[in-house]
Order: sequence, then C-alpha cells, then structure tokens
Amino acid sequence: MVNQQSPYKAIKLTFDGGTLLLCGLERGRVDNISGPAIWSWDSRVGALRCDAIHYAAVRTALAAKFGPSFSDEAPKPAWVHWPKINLPKLRPNQVEALEAWSAAGCRGQIIMPTGTGKTEVALAAMARTKVATLIVAPVRDLMYQWHRRILAAFEYDAGIVGDGLSDIKPITVTTYDSAYIHMARMGAGFGLLIFDEEHHLPGKCRREAAILSAATMRLGLTATEERSDGLHKDLDWLIGPVVYRMPFKEAEGSTLANFDLVRIPVALNEQEQATYDQCSRIVQHFISSRRKDQPGYTWQDLCKESGKDPQARNSQKAYYLKNSIESRAAEKLRVLEDIFRLHKGQQILVFTGSNVMAIEVSERFLVPTILSHTQKRERLTVLENFAKGVFPVLVANRVLDEGVDVPEAKVAV
Repeated sequence: MVNQQSPYKAIKLTFDGGTLLLCGLERGRVDNISGPAIWSWDSRVGALRCDAIHYAAVRTALAAKFGPSFSDEAPKPAWVHWPKINLPKLRPNQVEALEAWSAAGCRGQIIMPTGTGKTEVALAAMARTKVATLIVAPVRDLMYQWHRRILAAFEYDAGIVGDGLSDIKPITVTTYDSAYIHMARMGAGFGLLIFDEEHHLPGKCRREAAILSAATMRLGLTATEERSDGLHKDLDWLIGPVVYRMPFKEAEGSTLANFDLVRIPVALNEQEQATYDQCSRIVQHFISSRRKDQPGYTWQDLCKESGKDPQARNSQKAYYLKNSIESRAAEKLRVLEDIFRLHKGQQILVFTGSNVMAIEVSERFLVPTILSHTQKRERLTVLENFAKGVFPVLVANRVLDEGVDVPEAKVAV
C-alpha cells in the first residue's frame, strides 16, 4: 500500500487578537484563498494575517485547497444548553423572517418596523442555533432590556460587557462602544452575533465589532438601515445581505396599532430668527467661496479645516449655533405646555435633540429625564415609575428611541 503524502507542509490557522494568522504558507501563495487582497504579510511572526471577519470563507477555502495539510486551530464557540425555552409562538411574518435568515446561511439583515417583534425573531434564532451568542445594542438601556428578555425566555443569566461590567459568558449582551473595544479579545468566543439597531454598526470605530469577530453567523435588526453618510451599504459584508424586509403598511393596523401623526410648526422669535439668518449667511458664504476653487467641497471638508483655519472654525460654530436655535426654540416650550394640557391623564414621552433641551424641559415642567449618562439604578427607577403612572411625562435625549420598550406611552413628542 502506497502512503501518499500531501505536497504541502502543515498549514495552521489561528485566531490572534481580532485577526486570523496563517502559518506554514509562503508569502506569495495566497491566490484563490478568499482573494489575496484580504491578506497581509506580518514580518514579526513570519506569517499571513487577515481580519477575523473572513474566518468562514478562509476556513472553507483552505480546507478545500490543502486538505489534510490544513489545521484549523481557531477556538470554537461553545454550544449552549438552554435551561428552559419560553418563547411566544411566532407570527407568520416572523416565521418568514427567521426562515429567510436560516436559508441565507444564518447571515443577513432583517428589516421590520418598530414594534413588530424583531427581538422575538432574534430569540428564536438563538434557540435554534444553540451556539454562543453576543448581542450588541446601541445604548445601555437596550443592553439591559436584552438581558431581561433572555432571562425571561431561557432562564439564562447572560453576561454583560459594558456599563463598568466585564462578565463574558456563552450568551453575553453588550453595547456597540464596548463591543469594538473588547472584540479583539473575545472575537473567537461567539458563533452568532446579533446587531440590534444595526444602522449604528458601519461607523468608523463601531464596525470593528464585526471586523474583529470570527463569528460565522450574523443577524442584523433594524427598522431603518439607511444612513445619511451612505455607509449602510457596508452592512452587506459586515453582517450579510437583507434577507427579509417587512413594509410598514403590512404591519399598520394589525401588528401595530393605528396612530395619528401631527406636525406642529414652531416659529422662531425675532431675536432667534435674526441670529439664525446670520449664521446661515456665514455658512453659505464660506461654502460658496470654497467651492469656487474646490467644486466638490463638502461639510466634511469644512470640519477637517476647522482645526487650522479660523474662517472654517467660525463657520462650524455658526452651524452648531443654528442647530441649537432649532433645538431650543422658546416657542417649543409653549407648544409643549399645550400638548401636556391636551393629553392630561395620558403617559407622554418627550424626545429632545440635546441634553441641554432635555434638562430645560425637565426643569420647566418638573418632570423626570433620562440622559445617556444617567446611572442604571436611576434609569430603572424612573422607567418603573413611568410604567406605574407615577410620572405622567418622561423626557429623554434620544436614549429611548432605539428600541427600548416603553409600552405605557400613549403620546410621543
């Protein structure tokens, strides 16, 4: 019997700080291994290196090309045994979303309107895959909400990374800011990543939460994936393609309650209008003058110049002052008072565009406010009392508009 030796020496793939290290292969021999562009030569260790996000494709390509000479030594995510599964029966559209994600190789985005049960779909995906999972949320309130939902659904006390905690378990919840900071050390420990409110992911730093992870299964959830900077296009490779999209009209009146949307125009007073117009002229004049020599000059270019050009800095200050006037127009407080009187006896949520405005509303009407830096205990106390009706009004600076459940609210401003 002839012992046929492989023509290749041992080739080893390992996880190393958010990257994959390929040892045993010469520098120029990466053709047809998920594309040579993803690889770089690390002269410090004499091996090839690429981002961990390519793990699934790289592993498959290496095994096919090198057969028994290839050894995958990257840590494998743990399987999860659920103490209990207590999930509601999925509605037809939720089942359709889950099956579409599974059919896409458990990689992709699910786009559904707020309130249609994206969390239930994600929990069902966790129950089905039974693999170590990291859930990434935009804010601490939503992170803790996920923790509570997992505890109720599976009787599993998930780990928490964020808000001063670093308790990593097979099922862990975290925030985008904590995820990209810590993913280099925990990126090989999870087989499934769930990105809630996925439109936060493509930011310059936050995308590292996806790039530094070797998770082969990825699920993105949002009601609106579009971003003004166009970076939502990167979600296709950071997570996977859109596998299911539920139109708002499909949910209106059935899954979602009917609602009225009323726009109330607010006028600036004489002083506010004069300052606003002056700021507009400053910004427009500067941009126009720059575009004479640089036709493609943008707001981003202005921001880059502001650190060294006094005129650019002055224009930037004028722009921010315009935004402040829009956010804190005096007439808004008068209109808000009318809304409170009109909806007396109903739970009201007020969203503001800045911490300053949130505090101003809170102090003017003596109502509680939740800001991004509000401590956990205070947040929970405020939300609990709002749910009980002790507080008829709650003010927040965009902290509660990211999928945090506040079912008691009947009016939002």
